[in-house]
Amino acid sequence: MKYFLYARKSTDEDDRQVLSIEAQVTELHEFAQKENLEVIKAFVESKTAKAPGRPIFNNMIKEIESLGNMGILAWHPDRLARNSIDGGKIIYLIDEAKIGALKFPTFWFDTTPQGRFMLNIAFGQSKYYIDNLSENIKRGIRQKLRRGELPSLAPVGYLNELRHHTIVKDPERWLAVKKMFEAYATGDYTLEDLQKLSLSLGLVSRRTGKALVLARIDHMLRNPFYYGVFNHKGELYQASHEPIISKKLFDKVQRVIENHGKPRKTKEIESFVFRKLFTCGECGRMVTTDKKIKPSGRTYIYYRCTKKNRVCHQKYLEEKELVLQLNELFREVSIRESWKDEMLKQWEKDYREAQTSSSSSAAPLKQELKTLEEKQMRLLDAYLEQTISNEEYTKAKEKMLNRKIEIKENLKENGGRGLHWLELFREWIISAHQAIRVADTENLEEKRSFLQKIGSNFLLTGQKMACSLKDGFEISGQKTGFLIWSE
Repeated sequence: MKYFLYARKSTDEDDRQVLSIEAQVTELHEFAQKENLEVIKAFVESKTAKAPGRPIFNNMIKEIESLGNMGILAWHPDRLARNSIDGGKIIYLIDEAKIGALKFPTFWFDTTPQGRFMLNIAFGQSKYYIDNLSENIKRGIRQKLRRGELPSLAPVGYLNELRHHTIVKDPERWLAVKKMFEAYATGDYTLEDLQKLSLSLGLVSRRTGKALVLARIDHMLRNPFYYGVFNHKGELYQASHEPIISKKLFDKVQRVIENHGKPRKTKEIESFVFRKLFTCGECGRMVTTDKKIKPSGRTYIYYRCTKKNRVCHQKYLEEKELVLQLNELFREVSIRESWKDEMLKQWEKDYREAQTSSSSSAAPLKQELKTLEEKQMRLLDAYLEQTISNEEYTKAKEKMLNRKIEIKENLKENGGRGLHWLELFREWIISAHQAIRVADTENLEEKRSFLQKIGSNFLLTGQKMACSLKDGFEISGQKTGFLIWSE
């Protein structure tokens, strides 16, 4: 009798005792030589046998059906089948005398009724192993979900900690991920810009060593895992890992994504420091920039209203004049060194007092958090009792989880709003003291950044800069040469 040799190993094989394909083939040829078996063809494949549809196995079966009275040589019955269809097919071909013999170095078989019975048991055990393994894996995944652990590979910025089977921040990459979220939240970056930023921060693909592809960056920006939850099969779960960003920042990024729509390539434009900052005080259109080079070689930069589809009488403002106006504003909002020291002393006193009372101010938030946890338990009970649908359950659970995260973030912000505003006030003291230095510097980027820090709603009206000052910034002089109002 002639034999077909069949060797298989699944690419996701969990049984580490199974020999590699090369080892199986070597062992089977040695066994064939020892038993004087004539092997006329070898069929080798790397594919799981837990479901029917193996192409090489099916080709072998077709040849057996056409030739008839063939034998099969394999390492063990579980190499031939781990599902009832393939196992039943082999037993049927034995009954029809298409398969005359099965030989295994690790299993005895002959074509007697007892042999067929034992083979049937072997195939059944192989299927039971797969079914049991699948159930164990599902049970492990459910336990991971209960503990708030993502049952898959960690996203960019995190690492799979193999010792304790948890997910932790990647010490070399998490800060770069946070900077990318912060940059995109400004609305001034495209996905292509973020790709360049990731390269400058050293955030590249571990597999290729090249820049992250745009699709991966887009997926990263939409992944709630970074603020402390994750989605598994349509259901949101509270995560146990340390978040990289806050939910507020994540929500801001989602709004920017919605406003941007699909990423589009834009034409390269010349960079002007104060571009996209001012609007026209007369018609409300965006202020654009022009650059002119005089015959003498001197360069002038102008800011003017686009006047698109509207009648507007506003004239242009040269950048040098704009900078002079900004310097005047910075000097007006500045405070002296002695004032700064006195104000910081008073701030320290107020901060200590606020810390004492912060616990009582946080009580309502803690009570709301406790109420939400009780509601979540009742929601789960209703779902298990099948009084609400799966869709209703996942939607309500997602809403509760997100609100719980918002509350925890608010509680974390220095124990309450009072401390938060005191932190902002300290920043104001330092910023107001820095105003003189910013007025004297020639760095226009720093001037733009400081202007955005102290004000908003920037207008150009009658060749004058106008803006709304944020809380705490006031003009000390009576005449300024430009329009200022407080928020």
